[in-house]
Amino acid sequence: MSIASPLRLHPLAWCAACTLLALPSQVPAQANVKPPVAQAWIDVATFSGLGMPMGGMGAEGGASPMSALGGLFGRSGGASGGNRFLNTQSMAAGRWVDVTLSTRSNPGLGEAQQTVPAGFLPAPLKLLAPREARPAPSTPDERVEDPAYERPKGRLLMYWGCGATVRAGQPKVLDFATASAAELGQFFQARRATQRGAHSAAGRPHWPNADDARLVPATATLVGEHSFSGSGVPAGFTFRIPEAQDLMPALQVQQAREGNGATTLSWAPLPTARGYFIAAMGANAREEMVMWTSSELPDSGMGLVDYQTNPAVDRWINDKVLMPRDASRCAVPAGVFPEGQAMLRMVAFGHELNLAHPPRPADPRAPWEPQWAVKVRVKSVSSLMLGMESGGMPGMAGGEPPADAKKEEAQRPKPLEVLRGIFGR
Repeated sequence: MSIASPLRLHPLAWCAACTLLALPSQVPAQANVKPPVAQAWIDVATFSGLGMPMGGMGAEGGASPMSALGGLFGRSGGASGGNRFLNTQSMAAGRWVDVTLSTRSNPGLGEAQQTVPAGFLPAPLKLLAPREARPAPSTPDERVEDPAYERPKGRLLMYWGCGATVRAGQPKVLDFATASAAELGQFFQARRATQRGAHSAAGRPHWPNADDARLVPATATLVGEHSFSGSGVPAGFTFRIPEAQDLMPALQVQQAREGNGATTLSWAPLPTARGYFIAAMGANAREEMVMWTSSELPDSGMGLVDYQTNPAVDRWINDKVLMPRDASRCAVPAGVFPEGQAMLRMVAFGHELNLAHPPRPADPRAPWEPQWAVKVRVKSVSSLMLGMESGGMPGMAGGEPPADAKKEEAQRPKPLEVLRGIFGR
């Protein structure tokens, strides 16, 4: 079983782990293999459902385990207000594409162009590198205080597996007040194979940006020929994106509350999906946080609701951690969320595309000096509340719910309020 390093509580260790996970890994570390002169990253995402940004994680991962926990709900990326860079990580409902370009021949590259098929946008995309921000002015009486650490309180319950009933040996329980660092790490163990994608860095132009923030049309397609140009970008950086890496359709998830208390989730399989995963978080009547994932093995899901590599998706489908491409239903067991209140995130993993020119020689011992390489990552994600149909509230068939339903709803524990209480926010 392939499991990534357990989640650690110490911030320095967590940051170091995120740094290692973010390093490019598509070029083997061999003496006869050189990195490409130019590298492009293209992230493609379709978000549907609630589209509620509620986290604090960047495109390369969070800076602490607490922000990682927020990743189950959705990442905040300032998505409101149009097309902004890294909307592919924002969970804002819509169709988003992020692009980053770099070249070793010009580390200070300020801008570049990407020609795209006419079915995407009518003119080339303008890529701009971020401008360095000035440091905030300091004042003579400025003081820096180190706030006292307060151990979070409360319990976290974790369930896993699709089915009508909770399985034997569940849930796993974590008591924040007494858990050791080792227990925290074991509880939050998570699979993750997310590599670097589109990102913001000096000398690396990206799209969208302040000069070109055009929205992706509802009927847009990436299928066709693309090319990059700019100072220091090798001539002939031209490639084709096939249908398998086009913008994915939105996930349309239906819910059905069964007589035994389980909730059946169903969806039409997406034509270009490679696999699926569902994660949910809510609260119970005791104001304890509750997690559930569709995995057949215990996994917190912290690293899975994101882009993953093709080999990792295939391996985890075989391990029954992810659902296969033809899956169309999964039941949340009765009793996991007895109050019927939880936020769910479902991800459909697309097929990652990695191209390089010239291609790697068949002989692995032969020298390889690619002029350019491009990575295209694709996903479709849906966010929804358990018991809530798209665009509605629990118990609403249209219009306002009755007064007693409002009163009952007001008395239920709110997952986000409980989460803030546990972490002192």
